[in-house]
Amino acid sequence: MDVVLREVEDSDLPVFFRHMSDPESNRMAAFTSEDPTDRAAFDAHWSRIRASDAVIRTVLADGEVVGHTAVYGPPEEREVTYVIDRAHWGRGIATLALRALLEAVPARPLHARAAADNAASLRVLLKCGFAVTGHDRGFANARGEDTDEVVLTLA
Repeated sequence: MDVVLREVEDSDLPVFFRHMSDPESNRMAAFTSEDPTDRAAFDAHWSRIRASDAVIRTVLADGEVVGHTAVYGPPEEREVTYVIDRAHWGRGIATLALRALLEAVPARPLHARAAADNAASLRVLLKCGFAVTGHDRGFANARGEDTDEVVLTLA
């Protein structure tokens, strides 16, 4: 399987919206937007982040748009994120995409967060060199309840 990153194109946004509107994906991610099915809020969010200094890339697997990954935030708090279409989970795409992003963004430290019960995401982050540096608990929109979270850092 060939996994590559490229600049985000306007035609990617409807695909991202579909990925980010998936209820099962949202439950796994936990910490999502208030209403992931609100297209106007989605469009406003993407307009803001595409105009920011965030490094945002579309993830392609064998030429198909399967997700996105990004580094965002102020320099001392830069954080990574990634979303992979549920139909492609379990194939190593998130790990390959995050590794490619980390090569493209050499600045360190970088931070990450994952719901404590999201074993797959935690495994991706650990494989990419992140280390657990703390734990937190916060309200997870996708679950409608406070949820334990693992905080990780890549030094």
